[in-house]
Amino acid sequence: MASLSVGNGGSTISFSGLASGLNTGAIIEALMSAERQPVKRLTTEQEKLQAQEGLLQGIQTSLQQLAFAVSEFTLPSLFESSQTVTSSEPTRVSATTTSGAGVGGHEVEVKQLANAAQRTFTFTSPTEEDTITIDGHEYKIAAGASAAELAGKINSDSTATVYAAVVEGGIVFSTRATGNTGAEFINVIDTQGAIAEQPGTAKEGKNAEYTVDGVAGTSATNTVTSAIPGVTLKLEGLTTTGPVTINVHAPGPVVSTIETQVQSFVTLYNATVAAIQKQISTKPIATAKSAGEFAVGSLFGDQNLAGMLTRMRQAMYEPIEGLPAEMASPADIGLSTGSASGGGASQSTLEGQLNLNPAKLKEAIEANPAGAQLMLQKWSKGLQGMVNTMAEPGGALGGRIEGNAHQITELSRQINTMNEMLAVRQRALQATYAKLEAVMSKNSAQSSWLVSQEKALNSEVK
Repeated sequence: MASLSVGNGGSTISFSGLASGLNTGAIIEALMSAERQPVKRLTTEQEKLQAQEGLLQGIQTSLQQLAFAVSEFTLPSLFESSQTVTSSEPTRVSATTTSGAGVGGHEVEVKQLANAAQRTFTFTSPTEEDTITIDGHEYKIAAGASAAELAGKINSDSTATVYAAVVEGGIVFSTRATGNTGAEFINVIDTQGAIAEQPGTAKEGKNAEYTVDGVAGTSATNTVTSAIPGVTLKLEGLTTTGPVTINVHAPGPVVSTIETQVQSFVTLYNATVAAIQKQISTKPIATAKSAGEFAVGSLFGDQNLAGMLTRMRQAMYEPIEGLPAEMASPADIGLSTGSASGGGASQSTLEGQLNLNPAKLKEAIEANPAGAQLMLQKWSKGLQGMVNTMAEPGGALGGRIEGNAHQITELSRQINTMNEMLAVRQRALQATYAKLEAVMSKNSAQSSWLVSQEKALNSEVK
């Protein structure tokens, strides 16, 4: 039989049927379980609110990022005028411009690339310290030194006139500057004989030889800045298959930069729309029990978010007031919500996902750069204002999140209060049943004593 212990000062009272034979602990637990049901309901409601709050905060963050991304279309630098140059064969002749250049095409032929002068030497490790002089620069090497050690000394000298490369059986010196050197180049003196030039291997430095539009020219380097005013040519290879065409384009916005910015926005926009669409179309789990399950479907059919998605979609094709019809919305530069697929609208189209037509964007910017810039600026301000109304601090989402947080706090207060009351109730039940068991135990003891006395009297009478 279990024992009874009643503690002082609020300590736990533990017992199980003593005199009654009943499992009083189980009885108390059953009574308390019934009384805890309101707490469980409040806790469930709190977990639902917490789950929804997390989802709303995630959506708010995504919308804030989207608002920042769309704001970049208002930056004047996005449409800053620049002049570009293209090459029909950039692997042979590439071209750039850093200043104004005359618009038009040029034919470039490369007959010879500029190269460095070279001398090749055998190398024998010296038996004693040696001094090697190259174009007046002295390099001392110790007895037993290797070709790699000599090359290291030369290549680490910022004032040297040559680079050194170790090859099988020797070392090659190349002038650091390309271009015509004539017969006198790379003057080497070595009194100890650690290096000796290999006959017939010396190569003079040569200038690049080219023509631009039939006019011949030379250059000590393969970077030519004077052949086409305002254009820098980089000669990469001989034009054995014919001239390379260099096109200098008219100044204007850099289409590739704008396209990158628009595509970055499209990616973020689509991810945001897809995330919101998923939340408002996902139904709750009927038998949800955990916090994770409560999160599923907590925004199902949310009219606030659904309305915002509708307004965002409309902003992509509705004409902006005050702009000419040919350049009045993002649709005019190739931004759209897709086209019908297989006789009907695709799922991404139904969700309002954006597609970019790069060819239409390029055509619109080249045809009317000022109009495209004005449209993007006005549209981005409108979309940014719409998104901020929902997502910025103090906006609609912020108000809902704040309201949820207040309810969560209030529920926590109620739950704590009810738990304290339940704890008092449980201790009272434990005390009541403990007293009951004590009384029954005393009565049982008295009954046992009376029975023993009766037996004793009966024995004496016999």
